[in-house]
Amino acid sequence: MIGNYRDIIKAPIITEKSAALAQTKNTITFSVDVRANKTQIKQAIEKIFNVEVESVNTINVKPRRKRVGRYIGKTNKVKKAIVKLKEGSSIELN
Repeated sequence: MIGNYRDIIKAPIITEKSAALAQTKNTITFSVDVRANKTQIKQAIEKIFNVEVESVNTINVKPRRKRVGRYIGKTNKVKKAIVKLKEGSSIELN
């Protein structure tokens, strides 16, 4: 079990694609803890931002191999959550 709601939601993902989704479809993309499930993500968003969530879609991004000289490593794996808000709810990300 993940302790705090703030531990589940790491940061918003702000790209051109996510900004377009926020404008047109009232959805916001977050980077979340890898162990979190959709129910925990929904509860955390509703408690932190005081909004109503319609649905949550998640994406597991696998680590990529990176090479620096002769050393080979991997990037961290990441989980993204695409959160659709109900009508009338909005989150201002500055």
